[in-house]
Amino acid sequence: MSTTAVDHAHDHSHDHDHAHDHPHGWRRWVYATNHKDIGTLYLWFSFTMLLSGGFLAMLIRAELFQPGLQLMQPEFFNQLTTMHGIMMVFGAIMPAFVGFANWMIPLQIGASDMAFARMNNFSFWLLPPAAVLLVLSFFVPGGATAAGWTLYAPLSTQMGPGMDMAIFALHIMGASSIMGSINIIVTVLNMRAPGMTLMKMPMFCWTWLITAYLLIAVMPVLAGAITMTLTDRHFGTSFFNAAGGGDPVMYQHIFWFFGHPEVYIMILPAFGIVSHIIPAFARKQLFGYASMVYATASIAILSFMVWAHHMFTTGMPVTAQLFFMYATMLIAVPTGVKIFNWVATMWRGSMTFETPMLFAIGFIFVFTIGGFTGLILAVTPIDIQLQDTYYVVAHFHYVLVAGSLFALFAGFYYWGPKWTGFMYNETRGKIHFWGSLILFNITFFPMHFLGLAGMPRRYADYPAQFTDFNVIASIGGLGFGLMQVYFLFAVVIPSIRGGTPAAAKPWDGAEGLEWTVPSPAPFHTFETPPTVK
Repeated sequence: MSTTAVDHAHDHSHDHDHAHDHPHGWRRWVYATNHKDIGTLYLWFSFTMLLSGGFLAMLIRAELFQPGLQLMQPEFFNQLTTMHGIMMVFGAIMPAFVGFANWMIPLQIGASDMAFARMNNFSFWLLPPAAVLLVLSFFVPGGATAAGWTLYAPLSTQMGPGMDMAIFALHIMGASSIMGSINIIVTVLNMRAPGMTLMKMPMFCWTWLITAYLLIAVMPVLAGAITMTLTDRHFGTSFFNAAGGGDPVMYQHIFWFFGHPEVYIMILPAFGIVSHIIPAFARKQLFGYASMVYATASIAILSFMVWAHHMFTTGMPVTAQLFFMYATMLIAVPTGVKIFNWVATMWRGSMTFETPMLFAIGFIFVFTIGGFTGLILAVTPIDIQLQDTYYVVAHFHYVLVAGSLFALFAGFYYWGPKWTGFMYNETRGKIHFWGSLILFNITFFPMHFLGLAGMPRRYADYPAQFTDFNVIASIGGLGFGLMQVYFLFAVVIPSIRGGTPAAAKPWDGAEGLEWTVPSPAPFHTFETPPTVK
């Protein structure tokens, strides 16, 4: 009799632990298997990398403040441009979106967690060692790799050990991305709440599902390219060495077959975030949901057919130039559909302009400029003039900073109250938005003019006629960087520490299962799956 009672009590306490308790202190983070904790780890890691990569950008802009060599030798300048790119792409933007995926996908589909909780932990903990490798590569003989973030041969085959550290870091980050993608696909396809069909699924889940398939398709391609580089460097192969029968241009084909889908990997989740915020603050349903899903899928498919538009100056036959030119222009169609749908959602809506909405509208405005400059660069004869000039730098920063980064900020302001349980300070949020938007344009808009005037990128020095626009860009860049430090200390940390408690649904126009749980979202959510009507 007594043993039964003890067993029963033991069972009961075990249930209680599962429902309410979780590990505390460092164990909670090192052994994290809860999707919210892992999402938080990803977000902090990516913000750390954003500030690190941003510091390198500040050094670049300081060198370019005046003509002549100011602070550093050209070799070190090239290390900075290379590592800035690698840190921002693989360390800041991609992990930030994975952090959003970890936090929001289970909440949005009514799942209790991600499908593979321990693999989720491993996916994250691969990233800090990779980041350490990248940072330490500055301190080995010869310094960090200076082959550009694209790591083109033959430069990449001639670099010192810092190059091998970058290759190792990219391999580790690629493995993390592949595991994260498998986790997202299995979670979305198998763990949706009863009644949530695929075509009822939130747009953010759709964009991430498609992004995850892209990652699984192209990360092994990057791994192949850098592995061939590694064997060329150390094992006597000649994949990219013309003297041994190889071809350095082949590296570019392999790299960009990864690299072009990669730029969509960094923007599709941003489209998903914006597709939630615009309807919430226009207080209308998203215009053309199905067409948004099909447009996202079309962009993903087309992204595999345009890679050589990065290579118009490598001497390809004119037939190939025409094919890649028209295929690239075709991608503007589904992208235009999305822009149209967002504007149509806002049309005659009851709009209010809280910080998430400001960042979302700012995203649409500035991302569209980046899209148009991309369309200009798609035209082969124009691209041949502008290739490797500051026009290209302007173009992709409009897409990646004003695109990916602004959408991430929008998402933080929108879902942050659900994460922390507190509302951010609206005035400070607006200061962050206007400061970022204005300073971003001061930094990168003049680069279009520099590129059109013929200033090449990746140079530590320049002729005197480019001075004025470089001064403007450097001042703007320093200001933009400081705005993100302001964001950390004036918005993020205060909203974690306290403030006005957030309601379960702080935005009256917001829809979705994530707003049915309390703020902050409890450690375990949806242990009994909700039913979607």
